[in-house]
Amino acid sequence: MTVLTLGLNHTTAAVDLRGRFAFAVDQLAPTLKTLHQRLTGSTHPEVALLSTCNRTELYCAAGGLGGPVHTLRHAAVDWLSGIGGVSSEELMRHTYVLEGGQAARHAFRVASGLDSMVLGEPQILGQMKQAVREADTAGTLGTTLHQLFQRSFAVAKEVRTSTEIGAHSISMAAAAVRLAGQLFEDLGRTKVLFVGAGEMIELTATHFAARNPRTMAVANRTLERGEKLATHLGAQAMRLADLPQRLHEFDIVVSCTASTLPIIGLGAVERALKARKRRPIFMVDLAVPRDIEPEVARLDDVYLYTVDDLSTMVQTAGEKRQAAVAQAEAIIETGVQGFVHWLDQRTTVPLIQALHSQADAWRAAEMARARKLLAKGEDIEAVLEAMSRGLTQKMLHGAMAELHSADTSQRPQVAAALSRLFLRGELVPGRNTTASSPPDKAEPGQANRHDPQGDKA
Repeated sequence: MTVLTLGLNHTTAAVDLRGRFAFAVDQLAPTLKTLHQRLTGSTHPEVALLSTCNRTELYCAAGGLGGPVHTLRHAAVDWLSGIGGVSSEELMRHTYVLEGGQAARHAFRVASGLDSMVLGEPQILGQMKQAVREADTAGTLGTTLHQLFQRSFAVAKEVRTSTEIGAHSISMAAAAVRLAGQLFEDLGRTKVLFVGAGEMIELTATHFAARNPRTMAVANRTLERGEKLATHLGAQAMRLADLPQRLHEFDIVVSCTASTLPIIGLGAVERALKARKRRPIFMVDLAVPRDIEPEVARLDDVYLYTVDDLSTMVQTAGEKRQAAVAQAEAIIETGVQGFVHWLDQRTTVPLIQALHSQADAWRAAEMARARKLLAKGEDIEAVLEAMSRGLTQKMLHGAMAELHSADTSQRPQVAAALSRLFLRGELVPGRNTTASSPPDKAEPGQANRHDPQGDKA
């Protein structure tokens, strides 16, 4: 098995392009089922999909290297390009494709917050866990991806507990509050509207609430959920449908919903500005795809920021924690080596299964033969002797055939391999014992023990 990661993030694609490939949480499981059906063939791939405001990443695992994985990679690219309505060539200019250890390293860095716009931010870990749950629900997770993600979570936990990577972090929410504070001298006199009721809005609202604004309101498509958050914040709840008529009431608007289309249009903002007599509005669009039409940014009295606009401020704060990055990378590298070793071991699973199957078939055949002899009244000792001899002959037949058919140049290597497999030791040059002859008779208590002194005899 090998793992494959195909993705685009805030470093490779702008917010508008990322928006074409964004998936809401409730879209993940059905999307994965459709994708799995499309990709399933001789490779029987495992798939998981991670989609946040900063990234969309497809994780796959498939049997074998070369052909099957190569085919899987092209199929995944074609599928994702179709989702976003762009050509495969255009998509590949903004994506990264990683395999094996590189894919594992990337997953571990993402889980640990090292690949985030906000260095060390904790939200991504919860988003990855949600992605795993959705893949499990869709039935597309599989043993290899399960192992990859569980190791990612373990590495992320060690990074957070052993390093200062998350200390003094400035999140998107904190950055939004700082920018608002630069526009409005006293945030305690502002009215703030939060559009949406998800985790990001709750986090941002908590940061703004700490500055004690005059009024806060929550507008959400589902009023019940909006009311729950509003009650928690001590804010008002309003219907999303009422937003255009009430937009002018608010000095600050922060939006982050799962809508696939903008919900705050240019016309609504223009009318709000007119009603406010050109008093400025500070707007933050944390959604991907956008909640606020990009044309709004052209209005003179609107200060509109997207997740990409906040990146410079966030990354500057991240420089203070660069000293912890090296330590975190060392922890991640250890985790990668462990996963790659586990993955390498997985390649022998089919062989192990085949060996067990063959051994069971031999055992069943000899047992059936022994039962027939016993039914005929044969002596039990003679039957046991015949059964053990039959098993021994079956087990050694292939090895003896390989040894006898090997040419002169190959025979030493074959003999050494058979010695390691059956004698648990190595043939010694110059010694008369061969793989086809029985091992020296051991003294009592010395069976299966390697005697270095005996090698010198």
